[in-house]
Order: sequence, then C-alpha cells, then structure tokens
Amino acid sequence: MDALTDDQHGHPTYLALEARDRSLVRAILMAALRYRGDLEAMIDGFVSRPLPAGAHSLRAILHVAGAQILLLDIPAHSAVDLAVECANRDPRNRKFAALVNAVTRRMVKEKDNLLSAIESQPNNAPDWFHAQLSAIYGDVEANEIARLHRYPAPLDITLKNPSDPVAGDLLDVAEGLRIGDRTVRLTGKIDVTALPGFPEGQWWVQDFAASLPAKLFGDLNGKRVLDLCAAPGGKTAQMLAMGAQVTALEKSASRARRLRENLERIGFAERCRVVVGDLFTFEPEVAFDAVLLDAPCSSTGTVRRHPDVPWTKTAADIAKLADLQARMLARAADFVAPSGQLVFSNCSLMPEEGEQVAADFIVAHGDRFSLEPVVAGELSLDGLGITDAMVGAAGMVRTTPAHQAHENVALAGMDGFFAASFRKR
Repeated sequence: MDALTDDQHGHPTYLALEARDRSLVRAILMAALRYRGDLEAMIDGFVSRPLPAGAHSLRAILHVAGAQILLLDIPAHSAVDLAVECANRDPRNRKFAALVNAVTRRMVKEKDNLLSAIESQPNNAPDWFHAQLSAIYGDVEANEIARLHRYPAPLDITLKNPSDPVAGDLLDVAEGLRIGDRTVRLTGKIDVTALPGFPEGQWWVQDFAASLPAKLFGDLNGKRVLDLCAAPGGKTAQMLAMGAQVTALEKSASRARRLRENLERIGFAERCRVVVGDLFTFEPEVAFDAVLLDAPCSSTGTVRRHPDVPWTKTAADIAKLADLQARMLARAADFVAPSGQLVFSNCSLMPEEGEQVAADFIVAHGDRFSLEPVVAGELSLDGLGITDAMVGAAGMVRTTPAHQAHENVALAGMDGFFAASFRKR
C-alpha cells in the first residue's frame, strides 16, 4: 500500500488528488486493512451465496464502503451512493450493483450491532498469522498484539541531543511522553515536517524498538562501524550521534539517495560514507570494529504501521526470508575485525527469522563468534533499561507490540523487533 500512496512516487491517480483528498484515501485504506478480517466475515454473512472467487474488485468496493460506514466519520448515504456508483462503472461489477446497494444499506441499518461484534472479537488477522502468534507468544499476548494492531502506531522521534529543549516543544504541540532520554513519543494526526526542530535537523523518526539494536554496541565513540542495509538511515544517524565513524551500505540507489537526504537534514552527511552496493559483493579494504545487519524480513513487527503485511505475506515467505537472512549474516561476519562486534536484527515477530537464525549462526560459526547475552536491567538504554519481558532465555532481545503498556492505547506498544549480539573471538 505504501508504494501506491507515496506522496512522491505513488500511483498517478493518487498523486493527482489534492492533499486533503489524499489523506482521506489513506484513512479509508488503512481502516479497511486494519479491519479486513472483520469486514470479510461480515460481508460473507450478508450474502446468501458466496461471492465469485475472482471478484476481487467487488470485494474491494464492499470493504471500502464498510470502512467508511462503520469506522470513519463519513456520511453513510455518501458511502452507499459511492459504492453503487463504483459497481456500475465497472463492467465486471455492474450486475452486482443491486447487491452492493443491499449490503451497504444493511451495514448502515445494523451499524451498532456490527461494531459491538467487531469489538468483542480480538483477532482480525488471517488464520495463519494469528495461529503462529498464539503458538509463539501464547493466547493472551497474541490477543493483545491483535488488539493493538487495530490502532495506528504512535510517532517515535529520536533526539540528536538528549538534552535539547526541542523535546519540550514537541510535547507542547502534540500529546505524548518521553521514553528514556532520547525518544519522544507523539500521537494524533501529525505533519512531521511542521514539527519543531524538523528543518534544523534536531531529530529523526525512529520507533523505540528500532533504536535498540544499535544500543547493544555500547560505546561507539571513535569506532569504525559498518551499517548494512542502511536506508532509510535511522540506525545510521543513531550510531553517528554515538560518535561512530560509519560506512552505510545500501543496495538500492534510490534508497541510498533517500538515506543521504535524511543525513543531510540532520547535519550528518559529511560524517558518513554512503556506498551503493550489494552485501554479497562488497569488498572493504579493512575490517570494522562493529557491524550492524538489520536484515530484510517479513516486517510482521510493523503491522500497526503497515496493516497489509499479514495479508501479503505467507508462512512460505517467512521461510525464504529466514534463509536469506542466514546467508546475509554469514557474509556480514566476514566484515568484523578480531574482537569486534556483530549485531543482527530485524522487525519480524517470527522466531524463524530471529532466534533460529541466530542459533544456527552460532552452530555454524562458533569457532569464530560467541553470543553476547543481553541481561535484563544491566544494559541502560538512554536511561531506560531492557526489561525481563524483552530478553529471551538465550539473552537475545525480543520486543512485541504488547510491550510498553500505557492507559492511552495511542501511546502504547512498540514495533516487534529482534536483536542478537555476537563477539568475534
């Protein structure tokens, strides 16, 4: 969905809309995706015969109408009329226009009962996804993760300077709180570019969980660091702020360009060497004191931001990505200097992409590397210690959206993330 609704490179029809209409389109799509399972079940219950298997555009019309009628502050008659008009405009769906009219009007009539049914059902994800979360984390935590997936994620900001008074300015313009020394969490409809300190480069956007892997390095002042798969640059900026000399490797030229732009805004571009290249063919002249591999993954830890993820990924995709991560981690190990440190991370909730990849790495490379277990409470992360809930039995870091509880759900949780630290012998 992000590719279609990107304000620079999105779909031409989307880009032709005015800013206000773009915001409405995104709101409708996000609501339809966050509640896709509920809407799917509701629609199937409203029709006497199953919709044709290939009627994807018809289902999309009904899903979008349902999101507008049930979940957004949009006049019901407008949503009904628009859905019927869309059906009539498409030759494939014209014969279903009466069905669309009947179903959407029933949504309007039974809105209160439908919303009550939705609220009583904690899970909205595909069966395969929720079954895996329940098997991994247990029913209670899996249901809490599913509940939080229905809400937009808060906006986490990492301060370039933890003592910068801009933190107070940010909290003055939006509801929020401080998490540790460097993170300011905000909620609500926010134009990031209009926030205090944006043009001056005093901070960058980075979920708190995404800031944990780089912190596992400890003191980076003066050390040579290699950041693999570096774009969009949150972790790169973080390590530069920690005093490191960073080489940022990025395979995609367009993503590398975005990385440079982000570093320029916060005044770090001159201190970082950005290299466009493939990890598997990269040949640095010397090894590095620290190497960070934040590997491509299923992104199942970011569903609050990207609610299409459970519907576009499968268990087979996770297995393929885990294999890629294992090969990338083995290659990343070649860049580490003697006694140097290697941190492997990703934003997946699945141990197959995290704990299992790390365990297999130790089995295969235990003659060169040892795991450096993280101990809860011992590692201070900008004034906030890693809690017992964030550390597994093997000493690897694991966060889920159910961590960081708060009475205001808009300020609760964090991305699902995994990180493990290894030391070269």
